[in-house]
Amino acid sequence: MATYVIGDVQGCYDQLQHLLDAIAFNQKQDQLWFCGDLVARGPKSLETLRFIKALGSSAITVLGNHDLNLIASFYGHGVIKNSDQLNALQQAPDFAELVHWLQQQPLLYSPCEQSLLVHAGIPPGWDRATAIQQAQRVSQALQHDAAQLTAAMYGNEPDSWQHAQSATEQLRFTINALTRMRFCQLDGRLELKEKGEPGSAHLKPWFDFWPSDNSTTIYFGHWAALNGACAHPKAIALDTGCVWGNLLTAYCIQTKQRYSVTGYQKKTM
Repeated sequence: MATYVIGDVQGCYDQLQHLLDAIAFNQKQDQLWFCGDLVARGPKSLETLRFIKALGSSAITVLGNHDLNLIASFYGHGVIKNSDQLNALQQAPDFAELVHWLQQQPLLYSPCEQSLLVHAGIPPGWDRATAIQQAQRVSQALQHDAAQLTAAMYGNEPDSWQHAQSATEQLRFTINALTRMRFCQLDGRLELKEKGEPGSAHLKPWFDFWPSDNSTTIYFGHWAALNGACAHPKAIALDTGCVWGNLLTAYCIQTKQRYSVTGYQKKTM
C-alpha cells in the first residue's frame, strides 16, 4: 500500500488521470491525499469532483480557498469569476450533491503525529493539537450552517490568533491560516496579499515558524510560486502550478519519491 499526496488539481481532470497512470494507482491498495483546491481555473472541475468523490475511502481531501469559495457561492456568498470555468459544475444536476460532499471534507487531516495534510499551512504559534481543534470547529460550523459561516469568512482580519476575540473572528482566522496563508510578518502576523517567491526582508514564509525538529511533517499546496521547492525538513510543498501549464505532482510518503506530469495547456485560438 502506498500513500500519495497530490498538489492542487484545480479542475485539471485529464492531468490527474495521467498522473494516476504514472504512479500506477491501485484503488484497492493505495490512498490519495489531495491538498485542496480541487476546483476552479481548470476546464473540468465537474469531472474532478465526481471522480474524487467516487473514490470513497481511497481518497482524502482537505478544503482549499477555491473549494470554500465554491461552497460560499452556492449559499449566495463569494464571487465566481469567468476564469474559474465553473459553469458546467454549477449547471450540473448533481451540483448540490457535490457541494454537500465538499462541506463534509475537513480543513486539515492528521491521522498520526508524523503527518499533517493542509491546503496552505499552519500559522505561527500553533501546534498540531491546536490546528486540529480549530480546524474541527470550522468543519462543524460548515456542516451545521454553511450559509452563516461563508457569509462571515471573507476578510483579512484578524491577522493574529491573539486578536481573534469572537467566535466569528476565530473561525475566519482559522480559514485564512489553513487555506490562504503563504507569508507572515516577522512578528508572526498573517500577510495575505503577497503571492510570490520567498525573499523579502520584511516577510517570512509560514513554514519558517514551524520548528524544524517537530515530529510532524506538513504536506501542503496553495503556493504555486514555490514550484514544489521547500528546504524546510518538515514541510513538503506539492503545488507545482498544474493549472498554469507547469506540472501536477504526487509525492509518495513511504518512498519520498516525487512523480510529475505536464500541466494544463490552455488552447489558443
